Amino acid sequence: MKRDSLRLRLGLAAAGLIALALALAGIGLTLIFDRVLDARTADGLDRTAKLIAGQVALAPDGALNLPREPPDSRFSAPYGGLYWQVERADRGTGGALRSRSLWDRGLGTVPDAAAEPAIGDLPGPDGGRLIAVTRRVSIPTNGGTVALTVTVAEDRRDLAESRATFLRLLVPSLVALFGALTLAMSLFVRRALSPFRTLRADLAAVHAGTRARLPETFPEEVRPLVADLNRLLDAQERDLERARTGAGDMAHGLKTPLAVLDALARRTAAADPALSAEIAEQAHAMGRQVERTLARARAAAGGLRRRTCPVAPVIERIVGALKRLPEGEALRWEIAAPDGLGFPADEGDLTEILGNLLDNARKWAHRRVRVSGRAAAGEACLVLEDDGPGMSEAAIAGIARGRRWDESRPGTGFGIAIARDLVEAAGVSMRFGRSELGGLRVELRWRLPPP
Repeated sequence: MKRDSLRLRLGLAAAGLIALALALAGIGLTLIFDRVLDARTADGLDRTAKLIAGQVALAPDGALNLPREPPDSRFSAPYGGLYWQVERADRGTGGALRSRSLWDRGLGTVPDAAAEPAIGDLPGPDGGRLIAVTRRVSIPTNGGTVALTVTVAEDRRDLAESRATFLRLLVPSLVALFGALTLAMSLFVRRALSPFRTLRADLAAVHAGTRARLPETFPEEVRPLVADLNRLLDAQERDLERARTGAGDMAHGLKTPLAVLDALARRTAAADPALSAEIAEQAHAMGRQVERTLARARAAAGGLRRRTCPVAPVIERIVGALKRLPEGEALRWEIAAPDGLGFPADEGDLTEILGNLLDNARKWAHRRVRVSGRAAAGEACLVLEDDGPGMSEAAIAGIARGRRWDESRPGTGFGIAIARDLVEAAGVSMRFGRSELGGLRVELRWRLPPP
């Protein structure tokens, strides 16, 4: 896809928004997981604290006693990551009870909080951070009660491993979800833009001449554009008809004055041959210039709707007519144009193009004129060759500027210039060169419409 493609821009925008949404979702899920993990850990620590508080007792000498320690083995391993501590709130006699995992260190208490139990972070015995739960309880003794603080804590590094496991599962899941959503969005964008692909194909059919107007079976959002394009096509068709009518009127209006000049040239031929020849030549030049101007006007009125006509029948008809002209019968005409080859112009323009080019070949060829055509890989080519003297680069450049090729033969150069105007208006390239036969080689090349 090209950089300015609407589909590419929509796809990139959608992919960016999906990536942003998934990144925010990942951050949110991680925060939620941390909160849930802390809550579950605190709940487990609180159950252990309750278990310890329910078993702790005071010896007759006031010392704290815990008949049975919690069963988790981490309480017994030095710095095992799970710790408990029971101490008197008044710091009285009897010291404190600690899990073996604390070794020779003490465990603080979470500061008093409105909620019971108090939950917070404490420094660990080995320099780490602990999530701790502190319960403040009172146990009965002879003559009263004793306030105790029971603290149970777990190393956050153990929680970090759970968090890392969660992220190892979350990140690939989000990446897979990104791929699935991006693919779905790509299919959605492709589906959403399908009316424009259909519109493009219909416009290509209009341009190729196989369809006159665009169909109305488009979604509501595209239908106003289709209606405007149809109005444009109708307006151009009307302008084309007016241009053709005006060109025909102009040609009809000039025929009479040119015919009068030609008659005057013949009438004065006996009295002043030089003047008669000059008048005839100027009248002929005016006629050819009028033909070229009319051809340009007709070609410029083509609009969006391009017509296509078969090449082979037009060549056969023109060659049949040229064979009846002087020097035409003596030539060998070699025609090799495929039957399915179509030219992007109407039959009148193609007749004028090939008529001028083949008539020029008839005038200059010694013995052979060859016409060949082919179509392949979306491109068509038509080549006209003769075995005459050919044209120089200067002559070709002169024709491009509208000059005549040679003054020695009537009409030479004007026909090729007219043909060039028509092929350029039809979007066809026209190249001149030296033929293998020795004379002029004219190559017409154009793109074929999509199937």
